[in-house]
Amino acid sequence: MEQIDLWAVESQCRQEGALLVCGADEAGAGPLAGDVYAAAVVLPWGWVPEGLNDSKKLSPKVRDRLFDEIREKAVAWAVTSVDAATIDQTNILSARLLAMDRAIRALDPAADFALIDGNRDKGISCPHRTVVKGDSLSANIAAASILAKVSRDRYMEEMARQYPEYEFDHHKGYPTKRHYELLRRYGPCPIHRKSFLKKLYGEGEEL
Repeated sequence: MEQIDLWAVESQCRQEGALLVCGADEAGAGPLAGDVYAAAVVLPWGWVPEGLNDSKKLSPKVRDRLFDEIREKAVAWAVTSVDAATIDQTNILSARLLAMDRAIRALDPAADFALIDGNRDKGISCPHRTVVKGDSLSANIAAASILAKVSRDRYMEEMARQYPEYEFDHHKGYPTKRHYELLRRYGPCPIHRKSFLKKLYGEGEEL
C-alpha cells in the first residue's frame, strides 16, 4: 500500500508563497447534543508523530497520546467551540465554519494560510483552501482533527457529570438507540440541539 505524504498539501502551499500553514477541522457536527468543537494546528515543518491519522480512525488511547504530543510540540494550536443555542439559531454548517474560523484566528503565531477539512468554506476569514478528506491527507488537518475530537469527548464527559441521566459519556451526544430512549424518557436538557430534535418530537411540539 502506497504511503501518503502528509506534508504534500502543505508543501504545495509553501511553493505558492505561504509561510505558516495551519490545518483546521471540527468534531461534533452530527450529535443531538453539545457544542461543536474545532481546532487549528501548525505543526513543526515535516513532523509526523507516530500514528498520526484522521481522529475517527484512531483508538481513544492513541488519540489521547497524540493530543498531548501535538499540544506540546506544535508551533501553534487552538481549540474553540460553538454552543447548541448558536447551532439552533443558525445551522450546523455555519456553526462548524464559525468554530474553525475562531480557532484559526486564535493561533499565536498567526497562520498566513489555512487548510480547511471538507469542501465548504463560507465564513473563513483568512486565505485558505478546502481539502476533501483532509484529515487523511494533511498532517496539520489530521492533528486538528485529534485536538477537536479529544476536546469534545472530554467536554461531553463533563456534561455527563452535569446531566447523568443522559449517559453522555457513553454516546457523546450522538443519535444512538440508547440516546433516543433516554430522550423519550426525560425530554431534552439545556445542551440538546432543539433544531436536531424536530423529527423526534414533531414540528409542532414544545421542546
